[in-house]
Amino acid sequence: MSPARLAQTASFLLFAVLLYLAAFPLVPRLPVDAFLRLDPAAALAAMLAGRTWIPAFGSALLIVGATALLGRFFCGWVCPLGATLDVADRWTGRRGKGRFQRLAAWRPVKYQILLALAMGALLGVSLVFLVSPLALAIRFYGLLVNAAIDAAADALVEGIRPLARSLQWSPLVYADPEVPRFSLQVASLTIMALILAAGRLAPRFWCRCLCPAGALFALAAARPLWRRAVSAACIDCGRCQRACPMGAIAEDPRRTAHGECIVCQTCVHVCPTAAVTFPLSWSSSPLPAQPERLGRRQAIGAASAGAGLALLAMIDPAWPAGHDAAAGEGTGRLLRPPGAVPETDFLRRCIGCGLCMKACPTNTLQPAGTAAGLSGIFSPRLAPRIGACEPACNACSQVCPTGAIRPLPLEEKTRAKIGTAFILRHKCIAWEMNRPCLVCDEVCPYDAIALRRVPDLTVAVPFVDETRCSGCGLCHHHCPVRPDAAIVVEPVGALRLAEGSYRDTARRLGLSLELKPPAPPVPPPAAGQGLPPGFTP
Repeated sequence: MSPARLAQTASFLLFAVLLYLAAFPLVPRLPVDAFLRLDPAAALAAMLAGRTWIPAFGSALLIVGATALLGRFFCGWVCPLGATLDVADRWTGRRGKGRFQRLAAWRPVKYQILLALAMGALLGVSLVFLVSPLALAIRFYGLLVNAAIDAAADALVEGIRPLARSLQWSPLVYADPEVPRFSLQVASLTIMALILAAGRLAPRFWCRCLCPAGALFALAAARPLWRRAVSAACIDCGRCQRACPMGAIAEDPRRTAHGECIVCQTCVHVCPTAAVTFPLSWSSSPLPAQPERLGRRQAIGAASAGAGLALLAMIDPAWPAGHDAAAGEGTGRLLRPPGAVPETDFLRRCIGCGLCMKACPTNTLQPAGTAAGLSGIFSPRLAPRIGACEPACNACSQVCPTGAIRPLPLEEKTRAKIGTAFILRHKCIAWEMNRPCLVCDEVCPYDAIALRRVPDLTVAVPFVDETRCSGCGLCHHHCPVRPDAAIVVEPVGALRLAEGSYRDTARRLGLSLELKPPAPPVPPPAAGQGLPPGFTP
């Protein structure tokens, strides 16, 4: 196996392991977002749209700088989406096809996508979730493939449970694998299927023609120090041209479009005369093949398209508007994770990677879909009916690289009010049916629900103290009324701070977001008490 393939395989395995470990928030300080921090397209969009420097993306700038010296090594050696495309091309038999001029008219499209993305971000709208290679890979593997594997494991356990019971294999008899489920899976699968299917036109069609990160790398790698060279031993057999997965070798095999070359060194291994090498070189000859460039009309069209999409997003009814006295900016229509910055900044920074959803242990974080507007389709929202936001968990804030969710310690996170619970009396078992129900009161960790007596009812009914409710959704999740709960959480009164202390802000607003103390342990019975007659401990 070539060094490029070894590095690519090791990189993909590391990506998969980190993505898997993202679901274990108790493992401290693991850089589960390490690959996402290397995506220059995500960095460009998030920082331009958010009007701020995001320190986590400093590594992406380092990768771009290294590309100027080493060529597009990231695409051929590191990128998990590139590894996926290489495997798909092998399976579909498209490896080793395509020449330099093939699909030449499509190559500038990646620069148009990059320009449109940058123009939209300059206007404050980020649509990078549609084209960021790392966001696409994380959503596909983290939210779809991993969930499918978990579902298969659950089905397998259910299938062999009768056998395990008969053989008294207790671990399998009582095994209950958790199966996270996410919305918009069809959309994620469709996007990835289209990217893979495009490989039928040419190997790595996405990398050649569509990837905005690839466009940035191509611009940086116009004349790298580590680049392809061809000696006089070349016999013009054309094998390197046919084998190149990026079509980076010109009709004259001695000339290479270095901005398109991903340094995979496939040409080295297929050359029958060992004429191809990849030395470090400061010389200016031979001249590289001329890359395809954007014309003036193409550039204007791409910029106009980006501006048009941004304006379309801003006139969407779901685009945040208005101001909140507590947060200083519109809080939006959806329940956002605790620590989410104000909605406008949140949508500008969020790149829809899904890493926070993968890390959430209760599966409450789901893609928002169209409820968040065009720019927030894959942004996270809380779905309390699926799961609640556990007060003792801050996993989502620890894995977000863009600062869309602030990295809060637990002491601050418990004061980050998500919303407020409201009782739908016409559905409530106690209010409507005059039957006792204590569930919401029992599960509330903030002691925000009290049971009181009211006229005309013989049972105590629940009331919500809005100053004590954090909006965690435990009451909503556990409410026994089906299908829709009789107590729901709305983003009313949510705290969305771009900076500053949630504890101090909550205190200033008169909120009492204190967790109730745990119930005291039940003492063991005294000797001889509560034991069956004749039983001796």
